[in-house]
Amino acid sequence: MRYIGNKERLVDTIFQTLQQHNIKGESFFDVFSGTANVGKFFKRQGYQIFSSDIMYYSYVLQKAYIENNNKPLFQGIISACTDSKRDLFESPLQQVLSYLDGLPPLKGFIYSNYTPEGTSNLGIPRMYYTGENGMFIDKVRTQIEDWYQEKLINENEYYVLIACLIETVPFYANISGVYGAFHKKWDQRALKGMHLRCIETIDNNRQNHVFNVDSKQILGECSADIYYLDPPYNQRQYAPNYHLLETIARYDNPIIKGVSGMRDYSEQKSRFCQKRYALDELESYVRDGNYKHLVLSYNSEGLMQTEQILEVMQSFGKVELVEFDYARYKSNNNGANKSKRTIKEQLYLLSK
Repeated sequence: MRYIGNKERLVDTIFQTLQQHNIKGESFFDVFSGTANVGKFFKRQGYQIFSSDIMYYSYVLQKAYIENNNKPLFQGIISACTDSKRDLFESPLQQVLSYLDGLPPLKGFIYSNYTPEGTSNLGIPRMYYTGENGMFIDKVRTQIEDWYQEKLINENEYYVLIACLIETVPFYANISGVYGAFHKKWDQRALKGMHLRCIETIDNNRQNHVFNVDSKQILGECSADIYYLDPPYNQRQYAPNYHLLETIARYDNPIIKGVSGMRDYSEQKSRFCQKRYALDELESYVRDGNYKHLVLSYNSEGLMQTEQILEVMQSFGKVELVEFDYARYKSNNNGANKSKRTIKEQLYLLSK
């Protein structure tokens, strides 16, 4: 998924670093889950996973990848979704996704609010998706909801299907990487016809726990050998940057406003995005968390300074700092540092 701060390409390096510093255990708490990629990686390593994020679209991904250990069978709908012309070796999930791909178009909330055809009455029509792809999202999300309300699919199958849609839509969005704004001309990827992506099932044979809350509220419930914190580094809140994923995941017909069609995110702000609160926020996790080891992912251009972070963490145990160069996310190539192509990725390793 196209996502700011996505650790997909870094997580193996993070894991090897922890191994080298003897930070190991049986349980792992991914405190700010985002795309769930870090939790997925450590689930594959056999850890019991705790995972949380205040964004609902992240919770959907966590339910599908982290909590779930079983491939969905779709016994309530599979007979209606099976086509004799399809590959006999397709999994039930692949068969259901093929069925959803083939449904007739539907003009719903996404078409009406995030395509140029649906917003032609606005001074600046919204160009997040083509009309065709907007109708695709609506038909898929509506059918998933109908199946769930009619109890034809169970909770696990429900979240797996929405996760497939959430994993699909960023690759057809007419954006630079976030949904705070759309391109005024069509990106070539946005003009392609949409087809659902099949997600993987990871079974670690453990009971994993996922949450859709401010993680500070559940520190007492999440006792883990390793806490992994990957908070925002700068002033940009995640909620407005991914508001459209949130709306597709919830499909709740929210009140929206502005050129970008933003939903209200007043209850989903992170204090890590505010310089005056970030250090206090970090200290609350370090102080109140129930862990043996705490790992903080940060970078050299974040709101919190290295010396400040070390001062906070050293009060609670032994701290080591590991740094390595990493390619700057392209939307960060601006301001005084626009000529720099790499940043220092930082891992703060705290052992109580």
